[in-house]
Amino acid sequence: MRVLMTGGGTGGHINPALAIAKTILSEEPDSEIAFVGTARGMENRLVPKEGFPLHHIEMRGLRRSLSPANLKTLALMITSVGKAKALIREFKPDVCIGTGGYVSWPLIRAAAALGIPTALHESNALAGVAVKLLAPYTDLIFVNFAQTAEQLPRARKVLHVGNPLKTAFTSVSYEEARRRLGFTNTYRYSLLSCGGSLGAEAINREMLRVMAEYSAKHPEIHHLHQAGVGNYEETRAEFERLGLDRYPNLALVDYIYDMPDRLAAADLVINRAGAMTISELALLGKPAILIPSPNVTDNHQYKNAKLLADAGAAVLIEESQLHGSLMADTIEAILSNREKRRLLSENFGKFAIKNANNLIYKEIKELVKSKKV
Repeated sequence: MRVLMTGGGTGGHINPALAIAKTILSEEPDSEIAFVGTARGMENRLVPKEGFPLHHIEMRGLRRSLSPANLKTLALMITSVGKAKALIREFKPDVCIGTGGYVSWPLIRAAAALGIPTALHESNALAGVAVKLLAPYTDLIFVNFAQTAEQLPRARKVLHVGNPLKTAFTSVSYEEARRRLGFTNTYRYSLLSCGGSLGAEAINREMLRVMAEYSAKHPEIHHLHQAGVGNYEETRAEFERLGLDRYPNLALVDYIYDMPDRLAAADLVINRAGAMTISELALLGKPAILIPSPNVTDNHQYKNAKLLADAGAAVLIEESQLHGSLMADTIEAILSNREKRRLLSENFGKFAIKNANNLIYKEIKELVKSKKV
């Protein structure tokens, strides 16, 4: 199968695309797959690292407020489609697949105009602008949340399949991951905290405080924090100013490239409440403290986290509560209570859809076959 994939900007768009691409390759090893992104997005770090070629098309997102920049975006929405058509004619894909983000617009719109089979995947409960705009032109839209279909009344076909995840998330056990990371006989617990792929200043600030006031005093806990590529340098400077680089059980990185191993080995995860994060944690049944981003449309991360908290599947702490000892106390309460960790793990696991990758592959295969008939 020849496939052009697109979806960029953040890890939340790129990682589902990579998961779909790898699933196709596992089923059809002779497939040729390439990605389309912009020159600015995180796809430039993640896609080449996975061994896929990456083509660039200039595109940018529409701002929600009135802005002269939107005039440039509207112009690009026209010119970028022409460039995408040229790429499609050169690559000759059997199908074009997008996973959201503004860069999905030119490739999927161009493919639809040229009669190439098209599919989109929307991981968030609230459908993105690009997915909504592309819905009437796209053959098939996969959604992570069933209620997302209600937001796409003009879509031709919508299927609820969950989120595609890298198979590596299920290929390593807790014990094996700890061995690979050197935690066996060294650390009793692994604490993993993240502020998203691009970073979150409030979470970074709080995690440094937790490291200084709590984790540094518990050498039996390995605490790794992902600061994000957007905030790493300033966070690293503060990490060193606080003297945290002297503690062997504390680590700070800009991005976690071995996330499957890190998540598998984790006893507790602190993270945002984005769709991909929730899907990964649910698949592994990980005890988690969720800090939803207050800067997303319709506060959908809070809704995700609240649903899980009400089900006893996660602990919800809002950014406005990141002061005092609440976070450290919550971490202590979970790590010191095996039964609490077991219940959180069991309840979170109930939200997992474990065959999303195969469902998506089979539907894409059928789509390509139907278009050739």
